[in-house]
Amino acid sequence: MDDIPIPIPKSSSRFMDRLRTFMRSKYLAYKTEQTYCYWIKDFIRFNQMRHPEALGKAEVNNWLSHLATNRSVSINTQKTALNAVVFLYKQFMGLELGELKFHSSHRPRRLPVVFSHVEATDILGQLTGPAKLAASLMYGSGLRVMEAVRLRVKDVDFTEQCIFVREAKGEKWRRTLLPKSLIEPLRAQIHYALSLHQQDLVEGYGEVYLPFALARKFPKAATNPAWQYIFPARERSLDPRSNIIRRHHIGEQQIRRAVAKAISSLGIRKKASCHTFRHSFATNLLRSGADIRNIQELLGHNDISTTMIYTHVIGVHERGISSPLD
Repeated sequence: MDDIPIPIPKSSSRFMDRLRTFMRSKYLAYKTEQTYCYWIKDFIRFNQMRHPEALGKAEVNNWLSHLATNRSVSINTQKTALNAVVFLYKQFMGLELGELKFHSSHRPRRLPVVFSHVEATDILGQLTGPAKLAASLMYGSGLRVMEAVRLRVKDVDFTEQCIFVREAKGEKWRRTLLPKSLIEPLRAQIHYALSLHQQDLVEGYGEVYLPFALARKFPKAATNPAWQYIFPARERSLDPRSNIIRRHHIGEQQIRRAVAKAISSLGIRKKASCHTFRHSFATNLLRSGADIRNIQELLGHNDISTTMIYTHVIGVHERGISSPLD
């Protein structure tokens, strides 16, 4: 249950508690909250535990330069750290840092690793059960691993053949493809999940975690079949944050380990993971002639430049260019 926000003490005067409360008021994803808090704490430690109110542009520049020159972080990591500290000062503290001048990281951005269609289907063939269906959704619908395990019954529209991704990165809802080949496996998985839910109700349980204030706004929603996870955990567990026994979704590490094992067993020598399926989804759509804007919407990217990286993944031989040697 690491993806459930930890409770914050009411009327806490601690700086980080107040910061976390503010982040949740802005509906930041819990993963973003954790990442921002990590970098803000790192910034404070770098400055000998001085309060951010006593720090300013010079200290921010020194810290960001330190990340690049001494810790050799990548461009994207430095950008994440910058976003965290800008959020701290501009959004939370209401202070403008002005123009920052720091040493930018020179670790190059790398092209995403992708599977060929044969590799992707071979890996899926090595998987079984929920791991296979979740990985198939990553490849066939472009889901992230957390988006797959967090899917709820109401998120799948069989009539329109689409999936609504609601618990997504940055809380940005989107609609994506539902592969025809996954309709029956998904129906079977939902039937299993709802059967398990019915058993929980009979035994006096059956509640599921609801994000934000939905549990207070809709008291009966926690036991409603529509809100149940499509990939429920095998066992009920005690949520240490609320002390409620309920059935959460399966852990994403369970899917990651199964995919990693399948990749290794097939001898695929790529630095690949669950996220490689999402990259492969985008690349293969682009290769088939899909419009880049449509791919952007399916992936949920804010900026088209993020999606454009996949145009560099497609080999030059696919653009009608061949080597002089050939």
